[in-house]
Amino acid sequence: MAQYTPQELADKLKDGLLSFPVTAFDAELNIDEAAYRKHLEWQSSFDVAGLFAAGGTGEGFSLTPAEAARVVRMAVEEAGSRVPVLASAGGSTAQAIQNAKDAEAAGAEGLLLLPPYLTECDQAGLLAHVSAVCAATNVGVIVYNRANAIYSADTVAALADRHKNFIGFKDALGDIEHLTKVYAKNGDRLFYLGGLPTAETFALPLLQLGMSTYSSAMYNFVPEFALDFYRDVRNQDRDAVTEKLNRFVLPYLEIRDRVKGYGVSIVKGGLKAVGRDGGLVRPPLQDLTEQDIADLSSLIDAAGIRPADAALQNA
Repeated sequence: MAQYTPQELADKLKDGLLSFPVTAFDAELNIDEAAYRKHLEWQSSFDVAGLFAAGGTGEGFSLTPAEAARVVRMAVEEAGSRVPVLASAGGSTAQAIQNAKDAEAAGAEGLLLLPPYLTECDQAGLLAHVSAVCAATNVGVIVYNRANAIYSADTVAALADRHKNFIGFKDALGDIEHLTKVYAKNGDRLFYLGGLPTAETFALPLLQLGMSTYSSAMYNFVPEFALDFYRDVRNQDRDAVTEKLNRFVLPYLEIRDRVKGYGVSIVKGGLKAVGRDGGLVRPPLQDLTEQDIADLSSLIDAAGIRPADAALQNA
């Protein structure tokens, strides 16, 4: 049973940092429940506004529907009393509806709706797709503007008029003109969050376009740094943001960009670098090399952002 109405959830999420916990997989690439629960316990011990289970960083694309439901349920059980837990939905419309129903049954507070699987689609199709998912659940729904799901300002407005539980717009394009149109058309009816890879890089300029929050992947392994960065963004402290970009974020991107798919893999590599257990990634992703992890660990130390309690994970 959700603790928040969709509007209460939107109000909660829009003014705090958001993150997507990794899903731990063991050596056989099965879900490692103990490691996942321990990670959730750590992640929910900080002042984060919301955690999205089985999302992109959580390798939701590699989970079966049954696995996704299990991952969301564990997240709710482990962290839901401290922080709102949201789920993800994707694939076909029928699969997304099933994901939504499973998430609501598991106690998730909301849902991030990923682009439909593979096929090209236009605005009428996107409207029908999102409407079907919104109608199938009572929890708040956030659309993810990326890939083959690029929502026009008018489509977003139509969804907002039609469904009270349609609450948010997440963007992974960074198209300033498009974002301006969406915000100008819809205003405070929705909340807006940044979803570009390593969102910290774009957080300050996107704040001016109405995006009051974003999803931080690096929160998984350097939560204090991620929260400090978010506070600097919200305070519009350009000097502090620039200093943190130079000290850690931009060098981090250089490691991330060594291999395609490292945007997810580097998060689990970061956990390993700070002495915590995020498990392995599933194919088609590949884990960081030992040299990559060593370089990332050295960067974390040079930046002075190693979590104080990270080593307690394996104690």
